Amino acid sequence: MVMVKFIDETTSGAKADAWHLEIFEERLALRELIRRRVFQEVAEYNAGQPEVFRGLVQPSDAERTLNGYRLREPRRVDAEQQYDRAIEAFGRNGFVVLVDDRQVDHLDTEVQLRAGTEVCFLKLVPLVGG
Repeated sequence: MVMVKFIDETTSGAKADAWHLEIFEERLALRELIRRRVFQEVAEYNAGQPEVFRGLVQPSDAERTLNGYRLREPRRVDAEQQYDRAIEAFGRNGFVVLVDDRQVDHLDTEVQLRAGTEVCFLKLVPLVGG
């Protein structure tokens, strides 16, 4: 088992607090790593129902806030739907994934996980005027 560190950043320089997830495999496809991340953040949100959802992608019927996404109506978030949205966002370059500072371009690429592995989800922010 390894403890993997997840970091969310944007190209504008914003950086969220890092969090950790225990993973038992030493190698996982990027697709599965994204799935586990999304399912964990949705489970944590659904367990506590905080005011703001802090996740990789915006849930349906939610508005962007400074620190995440506020759902218009309090409800449980669907993990499968969030996973599908994350895979779609990756496919249209909504974010890139860096594993130990190396970009992973394909969802089926297996990544090596070991103690101290850092996975950075870099959300791409459009340039003003461009």
